Amino acid sequence: MLNPSTTLSNDLGEKSVPVMLYTHSSMILGEVKVVSQIRVSTWLKTSSAPDIVQISNAKVILTTGAAPSNPLFFPEIHIPNLEILAMHLLPPTSEPLDYDPSEPNRHLLPVSILFNAFKADGALWVSTRVDLAKFIELNRETFTSVYNIQISSPIFTSLPTIRVPMMICRQAKLIFSGRTI
Repeated sequence: MLNPSTTLSNDLGEKSVPVMLYTHSSMILGEVKVVSQIRVSTWLKTSSAPDIVQISNAKVILTTGAAPSNPLFFPEIHIPNLEILAMHLLPPTSEPLDYDPSEPNRHLLPVSILFNAFKADGALWVSTRVDLAKFIELNRETFTSVYNIQISSPIFTSLPTIRVPMMICRQAKLIFSGRTI
């Protein structure tokens, strides 16, 4: 049975989408409820992003100890948007990517991103005229889209690698590094 907070309103055209979020101290799996027209994979990049994100059916794994904690289960939790380092849809859920691969003068720039206990290898969709340093300097988005992601933990090697087509991450709170494919 759904928690009352996950009950969807047919009048509003709402949907519930499984997501995975990362904070400085945890990895969180759960569901967000949004209006059906919202693309959850880019939701936090938009003006409709809430200041407090409500996650239903949440499983919280603390990642600040010597090993990840046993999951803590909550019917709902509320996370300040400012605390979210990264977010992606929980596989196998997917949405169309937010770029056109045929767009001229742009390409995928390979990057590695470090946040909390995790490393994400993926690529940024950038102009062919910029390198990683110039992209970081010029990009003013709060959340940056990263594509073809493989997320692993160099600290907690028992955690499985997560592969997702897209993730958004809070650029100002993460460490970016160039990499070769």
